[in-house]
Amino acid sequence: MATAPGNPTADEIDADDIARSRFRKALARKKRIEREAEGEIKELNITAMMDIMTIILVFLIKSYTASSVTMTASEDIRPPLSTTRLTPKDTVAVTVTPRHILVGDKVRATLEKNMQPRASDMQGKLILPLDEALKKEVEKLKYIADRNPNAPFMREVSIIGDRRIPYEVLSSVLYTAGQNELENFRFVVISKAEN
Repeated sequence: MATAPGNPTADEIDADDIARSRFRKALARKKRIEREAEGEIKELNITAMMDIMTIILVFLIKSYTASSVTMTASEDIRPPLSTTRLTPKDTVAVTVTPRHILVGDKVRATLEKNMQPRASDMQGKLILPLDEALKKEVEKLKYIADRNPNAPFMREVSIIGDRRIPYEVLSSVLYTAGQNELENFRFVVISKAEN
């Protein structure tokens, strides 16, 4: 049986279909190779992702604080009560207990039984060990301020004092802080609920 001119035979149809199919497969293979060469991610490495999430979590927990001034609870110190709503700022913290004067969490001077600094630690109203510690803190804050414009040296000190501390001791602490360029004083108090 003869076929009309322009009409393909069954053998010709099969050969054309096979050629098209091979062309499509070759084209798909070429596109896949190009995608892989571009760096397309084929699978996720869950171990690496968990490591990253753990590091981020530790960083966030470490950087979160409810208050920037920390106060260690002890029987030695009972700060005064207040109804203030202000939150403490991150400053140099000087703690005055009936037994010690601390800068940060390190004891710098010892108070005697009458809650006065030892005579050997005093030069007029200046408390010498406190003066040395505050000089180091101020140098550190100035160093940071020189390199980070977002953390300027604010000349502030937070005083955490027991309510039983005599005025003379508190006055000497403030005088010593003032001699070290810490002229803005903040007194830390315990907030009590208003009725």
